[in-house]
Amino acid sequence: MPFCCNGRVIAMSQQNFLFTSESVTEGHPDKIADQISDGILDAIMAKDKNCRVACETILTTGLAFVAGEISTKAYVEIPDIIRETIRDVGYTDATWGFDYRTCSVLTAIDAQSGDIAMGVDTGGAGDQGLMFGYATNDTAELMPMPIVLAHRLTKRLAEVRKKNILPWVRPDGKSQVTVEYRDGRPVRIDTIVVSTQHSDKVTTKKIEQEIKEKVIAPAMPKWVRGSGRSKSAIFDPNEVTFHINPTGRFVTGGPMGDTGLTGRKIIVDTYGGVGSHGGGAFSGKDPSKVDRSASYMARYIAKNIVAAKLADKCEVQLAYAIGVPEPVSVLVDAKGTEHVALEVIDKLVRKHFPMTPRGIIEYLKLRRPIYKETAAYGHFGRSGPGFTWEKTDKAAALQQEAGR
Repeated sequence: MPFCCNGRVIAMSQQNFLFTSESVTEGHPDKIADQISDGILDAIMAKDKNCRVACETILTTGLAFVAGEISTKAYVEIPDIIRETIRDVGYTDATWGFDYRTCSVLTAIDAQSGDIAMGVDTGGAGDQGLMFGYATNDTAELMPMPIVLAHRLTKRLAEVRKKNILPWVRPDGKSQVTVEYRDGRPVRIDTIVVSTQHSDKVTTKKIEQEIKEKVIAPAMPKWVRGSGRSKSAIFDPNEVTFHINPTGRFVTGGPMGDTGLTGRKIIVDTYGGVGSHGGGAFSGKDPSKVDRSASYMARYIAKNIVAAKLADKCEVQLAYAIGVPEPVSVLVDAKGTEHVALEVIDKLVRKHFPMTPRGIIEYLKLRRPIYKETAAYGHFGRSGPGFTWEKTDKAAALQQEAGR
């Protein structure tokens, strides 16, 4: 991903720089909205795998509102799903300004447009658009390091709350990690920001101390770069700048503190700002929507290319026209890190990976209720049976055919 300095475009892979990514907890209002939308999708898909779902959630003080287009033979109790999701996230106390028992629930659902269905029923894309997938050998997950570490922090925030390790932590929270790169490789964590909603009974000093000890330290990498005298720690707390609840107070949070909306954390959902983004959100959309399914396939392609050591970094763009099965363009960009000719990689991609909406859905097994789990802590760099796009099962074949 290039950046600009004094009017010059510079390739990040060739420079020394700082890069920052953020994450948010499952109790952040935008993420509650994502989980509600995907919870509704999962409930319907469990009964009707051929459903068409596109639903959005908005949350504010005392209110959860779901609107969208849903065509299905199944019936699900949408208000119950909304309340269950809010409860599972952790908003169970009315004194926090939002809770699953007392919030109002409204819905406004219509069927999918027949004009759109005409194109999708024949196997075409559900909309036009461009989708990107990315992979890098920065980390074992083949993800950029800043977003991996930012997600670790927010997952840990949820863990210390749910396990009552830090009983004063509340569901809403955010993290941000800045990593120093040298010659395009991550070498050091420079800055960590953690903001967590908290009880009004805890002191600022205690928040800072316990977040450092119980959240940050366990989540950070323990390994070092280099060898001999050149060894240096990725995480050295004496060299890191910390900002813990930098405003000094975060008691009012969740939907009472900020309106939540489905699809408003698309960079948190993907690669933390590394690479490109086509602009389409994922949550609440069934896999006939290429915003979601083609982004998953693009990640699968990019990850297998990097896993096969054909490139150190890889970005894949797929673009579609509504109602048309084949992508209108396919672009593989190795950011200058390729170890074989890009023409070879391009031919292998077209040979080994299905890229029509129907082919993607079948190959990645996307007509299953697997989506609510994706709605917090990112859609990529994850493990588990639902995350089929994270497999590297094509890497060996790609490597062999490329002569690596």
